[in-house]
Amino acid sequence: MHAMPCLRFLLLACLWTWAAIAQSERPNILMIMADDLGFSDLGCYGSEIHTPYLDQMARRGLRFTQFYNTAKCHSSRVSLLTGLYCDQAGSESLSRGTTIAEVLREAGYFTAMSGKWHLSGQPTDFGFDRYWGHLSGAVNFFKGDDSFRYNGKKWPVPQQLNGRPFYTTHAMTDFAIEFMEEASQTNQPFFLYVAYNAPHYPLQAPEEAVRKYEGQYDMGWDRLRKERHARQLESRLLPSKWGLSPRPDHVPAWSSLTASEQSWEADRMEVFAAMVDVLDQSIGRLMEQLKKQGALENTLIMFCSDNGACPFERTRGRYLKPWDPDSYWTYDASWAHAGNTPFRLYKQNQHEGGISSPMIVHWPKGLSSTTGAGIRSLKDGSRATDQPAHLIDIMATALELGKASYPERAGTRKVDPLMGRSLVPIFKGQMRPEHDPLYFHFGTDRALRKGSWKLVSAKKGAWELYDLDTDRTELYDLSGQHPDKVKTMANEWFEWAEKVDRLRGKALAPVQRRITPLDFRRDTTSGDYRKTP
Repeated sequence: MHAMPCLRFLLLACLWTWAAIAQSERPNILMIMADDLGFSDLGCYGSEIHTPYLDQMARRGLRFTQFYNTAKCHSSRVSLLTGLYCDQAGSESLSRGTTIAEVLREAGYFTAMSGKWHLSGQPTDFGFDRYWGHLSGAVNFFKGDDSFRYNGKKWPVPQQLNGRPFYTTHAMTDFAIEFMEEASQTNQPFFLYVAYNAPHYPLQAPEEAVRKYEGQYDMGWDRLRKERHARQLESRLLPSKWGLSPRPDHVPAWSSLTASEQSWEADRMEVFAAMVDVLDQSIGRLMEQLKKQGALENTLIMFCSDNGACPFERTRGRYLKPWDPDSYWTYDASWAHAGNTPFRLYKQNQHEGGISSPMIVHWPKGLSSTTGAGIRSLKDGSRATDQPAHLIDIMATALELGKASYPERAGTRKVDPLMGRSLVPIFKGQMRPEHDPLYFHFGTDRALRKGSWKLVSAKKGAWELYDLDTDRTELYDLSGQHPDKVKTMANEWFEWAEKVDRLRGKALAPVQRRITPLDFRRDTTSGDYRKTP
């Protein structure tokens, strides 16, 4: 008489149990993005800056040596969130894309973000259950601006937060921890995106952090770059076959500066280092919170930067101490050249210095514990992969691990087909099929990578062609030896730009034949560096 209800109850109980097990198996995903951090600005990528927490993540996790961004703040954020190229997704409007938060929330994840948005609307319009941060692209670290929001509502910036002076890196971490604590009260895995605005200008940091680096950079950028490169080679992170790109003509020799100029320049780099140091300490706090919640083992943490080091000299004449909220410092191409060691050029450029990011993955439960076809061992026993990957791959990775579906529509938006490919095979030590091709564009800078071949143009200057297997620092331009390859790859770039990325007008103008003012390629015949006409 009562057998059927009992059977029905038992079946429902089993389904709930299976659902709970399946849900618990899905990892939390913590995506951390730094702002204007160069390839070599972390200790585990060759830096002298004190970054013990990120270094520890690298030792226990996996380092990528060929992870790509888009060379610019907003476009990298678009690609990370949507799995599409920037203009393909509708740029800041995201009008042809959906976000990781939207697809994972639909799949049962708690979604939250803390930090810099720099896109249209605000995160709570695009799938994030919780958000605290600033909508602007750059902000005073001590005073903020009027774009701060907390769960969709305007948030006035206080002078003090949680018992200490307001500083955005600290505050972003405070709210990220708050959101993790809230997520732990649910029966859901979480997706947390922490987008720090450090070490983007203005160069501002707490006094004790800056004092820690007094005198550290008195030796100048020429020596610093050589020392960082030596550490990259010593650790076996990078091979010696990629020569260190030389100091370009637009960067003066350190020895040519006056004593007062050297003092000012060294001071600027001290503040930058302090900002990275505080960033690392904040990531340590996030790690400790995960341990406290018992969530560290099954949380996939990915750390990267939105572009290479920034060459913009925009100091506004406010030469106050960098811990004074009214100060405004930047650094320029000279230190950025050191930050991007061993690569050429900077933020905005599609040369390797602009698009190469440190990428650290930490996931004790999910990463392969040994080296394999796609993972090699470094000198200290830690692991690295040389497989090329891109920010567009983060969405595909989240879809696979979160057991989520990529939609054809998101609200009123018709969504473009996904461009990225999951990183999970790389995490497992497997060789993943490469993108064919990887496409790059920002402003008048362009590039296309197919296998080891890369075609690149800076500021609509002449196409340059490099074999990245032997010359990833882009010194030996092979365009003169392979004109047919240049033509074929250039045609393919324009096809992607027009049909996939939907560029129009001047963005599709042909390159010029001149050598750009940024050029310092090595002539493949004479071995001498070409000079700007």
